[in-house]
Amino acid sequence: MDFTLDEEQKEIRDWVRTFVRKEIIPLEPEVLRRERAGQPGLPKDELKALQDKAKQAGFFGVLTPQEYGGMGLGAMMTALIEAELGRSFVPFRFGGYADNILFHGNEEQKQRYLLPTISGERVSCFAITEPGAGSDAKAIRTSAVRDGDEWVINGEKTFITQGNEADFVMVFAVTDKEKGADGGVTCFLVDRDMGWKSEPIPTMGQWGPAALVFDNVRVPHENILGEEGKGFHLAMQWIGQGRYLLPARALGSVERLVEMAIEQAKNRVTFGQPIAEYQAIQWMIADSAVEIEALRWLVLHAAWLVDQKQDSRQAQSIAKLYGGIKANEIVDRVLQIHGGMGYTRELPIERWYRELRLLRIYEGTDEIQRRTIARNLLKGHAHIRGTLG
Repeated sequence: MDFTLDEEQKEIRDWVRTFVRKEIIPLEPEVLRRERAGQPGLPKDELKALQDKAKQAGFFGVLTPQEYGGMGLGAMMTALIEAELGRSFVPFRFGGYADNILFHGNEEQKQRYLLPTISGERVSCFAITEPGAGSDAKAIRTSAVRDGDEWVINGEKTFITQGNEADFVMVFAVTDKEKGADGGVTCFLVDRDMGWKSEPIPTMGQWGPAALVFDNVRVPHENILGEEGKGFHLAMQWIGQGRYLLPARALGSVERLVEMAIEQAKNRVTFGQPIAEYQAIQWMIADSAVEIEALRWLVLHAAWLVDQKQDSRQAQSIAKLYGGIKANEIVDRVLQIHGGMGYTRELPIERWYRELRLLRIYEGTDEIQRRTIARNLLKGHAHIRGTLG
């Protein structure tokens, strides 16, 4: 495998790097000020303005196929873009994105849901997690009962990203209790005006998930996404679509954090010399550098396997697990190097500290990744010698 970037890839990476440096990082002081005041760090209108500026330069729908107006970039290039975006905590992403399973819709559904989502006219959310069904997605209890040409949905979903902002949801409900996840779960496209409600869930970070409540919500039969009973397969496609992108974004975050730590170590003087002269500080920086380099290769390898259309599940789980653990260790060291100032809300370190903690929980906890990795090895689906065999 060769991770050398060609000229076009370098140009794309450099454009994103410049965009982050000139357009996003300068917003950080104001974003921190707003968040300290309990306000949204990046209001919708400002986010859209940034996305429109990027779109004018040709950056729209990084992963979206070209036939739908996107850039259709590969997994490795997308990972590099995520790493560049991760260098700022400002919650920005390029426009033109739609959940991968929406592409399974029929032509009418694509016109009503997929295309408006790509264009930014509509906002979606994905809802499978429930109060009693997190890592064990097969334990969902939300039900859908057919009544003529409609389905009646009852149940509750929790920790739903964009659940408060979305005007439609891809919700997974049990349509056949006997079959359960093996042919008895169906995905429905449900507009907010059909009756479901959302409630914000306060968290320790800036991630603002929601609880969704379905109380006798009636949905037309034609709003089934994919096939009746095949919803669990769609859900697994969504969950596994890009676990490598989470540690990719964390990679950019820890790169910038360690750069901040190096600058602090050079400038902070104690007992007559910069703290960079102390072995304790040097070792924290050295350990972080080694872990960042290892994470970079794990992320690129997982993305490369995706591009090669090879089975990437083991590699993605390894990158997700390692990235979550090491990002948390690194941000902790960086906070320590900054001392009391690192603990304040004047600097973004404590904010990153809270944000990176989520990486070990959502879209597959550390424990689930370990379970996946071990099972693949024990069942012979993966080998300890890895790709080289």
